[in-house]
Amino acid sequence: MDKLEQYILDNTKPEEELMHRLERETYLRVINPRMISGHLQGKLLEMLVRMMRPKRVLEIGTFTGYSALSIARGLEDDARLDTIEVDDELEDIAAKYFEASEYGHRIRQHVGSALDVVPQLGEVYDMVFIDGDKREYPAYYDMLMDGGYVHSGTMLLAYNILWYGKVAEPTAHNDKHTEAIKEFNRRVVEDGRVDNVIIPIRDGINLIRVK
Repeated sequence: MDKLEQYILDNTKPEEELMHRLERETYLRVINPRMISGHLQGKLLEMLVRMMRPKRVLEIGTFTGYSALSIARGLEDDARLDTIEVDDELEDIAAKYFEASEYGHRIRQHVGSALDVVPQLGEVYDMVFIDGDKREYPAYYDMLMDGGYVHSGTMLLAYNILWYGKVAEPTAHNDKHTEAIKEFNRRVVEDGRVDNVIIPIRDGINLIRVK
């Protein structure tokens, strides 16, 4: 961690003890623990939720639940979050912390591919946080925009949109992740149905508003 990042953390409200325990357990037990949202991104999600006041939120990519708990903390008590994770081995960790949180009752946890689960739920969402399989980002976007799961004013937030800087370089042969993220970003910026801006926090968030 460099000095500037440490300064930012030192001057941001500290994370709750429960979130600190979740992050620690993720680093101890999970492969690729850096996939966790972490404090800065979690706090940003919470603040955006408080500003937007959505009633129905969708998260694609629960991982161990840090971002879901951040979103749930910002929700009003009658609002709900559907969070979907394809890796069933992560289900128990997330469920444990959802149960321990005072905001856990706002979360509905689902296991499976978002491309299958979202149509089964049949909800229309005010906010969507996309942090799932990067190779599926274009498919997630098409499903949400063409399937009737968003409305005018819905905010979509897609994470890892800079992909460690690889999006600004020629795509390596057979690099499906970078290729898909580039395609996602292209579709968004060329889509007249939305406005967007990319925010360079951590690995980048594409903030998208449906017109």
